[in-house]
Amino acid sequence: MTPPVDAAGAADQAGAAEAFDPVDAVALDEVVAFTSELIRIDTTNRGGGDCRERPAAEYAAERLAAAGLEPVLLERTPGRTNVVARIAGRDPAAPALLVHGHLDVVPAEPAEWSVAPFSGEVRDGVVWGRGAVDMKNMDAMVLAVVRAWARAARAGHDCRPRRDIVIAFTADEEDSAVDGSGFLADRHPHLFDGCTEGLSESGAFTLHTGPGRAVYPIAAGERGTAWLKLTAHGTTGHGSKPNPANAVTRLAAAVARIGEYEWPVRLTDTVAASITELAALQGLSVDPRSRTFDLDTVLGKLGPAAALVEATVRNSANPTMLDAGYKLNVIPGRATAHVDGRVLPGGEDEFAATLDELTGPHVDWEFHHREVALEAPVDGATYAALRAAVERFDPAAQVVPFCMAGGTDAKQFSRLGITGYGFSPLKLPPGFDYWSLFHGVDERVPVEALHFGVRVLDHALRTL
Repeated sequence: MTPPVDAAGAADQAGAAEAFDPVDAVALDEVVAFTSELIRIDTTNRGGGDCRERPAAEYAAERLAAAGLEPVLLERTPGRTNVVARIAGRDPAAPALLVHGHLDVVPAEPAEWSVAPFSGEVRDGVVWGRGAVDMKNMDAMVLAVVRAWARAARAGHDCRPRRDIVIAFTADEEDSAVDGSGFLADRHPHLFDGCTEGLSESGAFTLHTGPGRAVYPIAAGERGTAWLKLTAHGTTGHGSKPNPANAVTRLAAAVARIGEYEWPVRLTDTVAASITELAALQGLSVDPRSRTFDLDTVLGKLGPAAALVEATVRNSANPTMLDAGYKLNVIPGRATAHVDGRVLPGGEDEFAATLDELTGPHVDWEFHHREVALEAPVDGATYAALRAAVERFDPAAQVVPFCMAGGTDAKQFSRLGITGYGFSPLKLPPGFDYWSLFHGVDERVPVEALHFGVRVLDHALRTL
């Protein structure tokens, strides 16, 4: 099991937050409206710089300014806009907390959707559209919470958090982040002075693993990003003649080896803790560090909860793009491919050595985009406070740590010494397939899930 947490410390911090609840009916209405309205602002990121987040950034900045904050808009590239604002906490000596969300979304093909993907339609208690879960819902929660604090202050209630909170709405998370969090961390680090921890997407959502069992995974780690470009070299020739130096053949063989390779199991501390706690919920006592530990057997007994860990027990490399040739009857002398690689903390050397072996002597590889893997403590006061916030509004919650298979802007902000957690709380009904909606068709979020999220986020930020 995870080592004991400082629950007493978390409870002491919670006292002030329980004195007054600023989340009013206005906040509940606003989080729905903001989610819908942000979805209607098309911030599709097609990669290669093809995106314009500025309208969404201006929308967010206007609502922060109306709450009495002084947001700044920052761009590396015209139209690729970021928003940063700071809220002063009660204790100037306390370390600051970063809360960040991205404004861009992945493309959506309208013909595949039941509703127009940028309609922001609210129907039957659900908000529909691209970004509903990734991650304009969280952006809306942050705006609603901050504005609720401002209304409370005007009514004479001091709901300020203990720590300074830096809010950042970023561009370009769905591509390389060079116009977003990377730009902010590299060029404007002073805006994050004092920040030691951060909260962002992909955590504290409901995963129903059995009748009456609601698991809420909090992200305390991310695999590193290792996007690769492969280049095969050969001899150009006529398509009708034998050619043992065919670049396409060499590339195809390398891609097949990469796609078929089974990476060895490597359990990080976060993943080991996740497996231990998920197994305990099934009545199983396991030790992932034991020499006799059988991962496949344990995963088979976790049911739906296995999805939380099965993608993060090893490195991975999935071929995604191929490009070769310019005419059917001409053998090209060069062919390229791209591979989406993901690397566990501490797995970088193994990953590189394995790629050298799999690509072989006639195929070169290089990093197209690379970011670090992350881990965050699950045995301290911060994780305890996040868990307590979820449990306060869902007493039946089973909160567990997990490692994200992909990555977030927390990678770039880690350059500033900021430890990141995935915490975008949503209480979801049974049968709601949250996983499939990330970058999927008919992305949507229940209104009640947004209401839950605002309450939990407010409590967490005022007790951390």
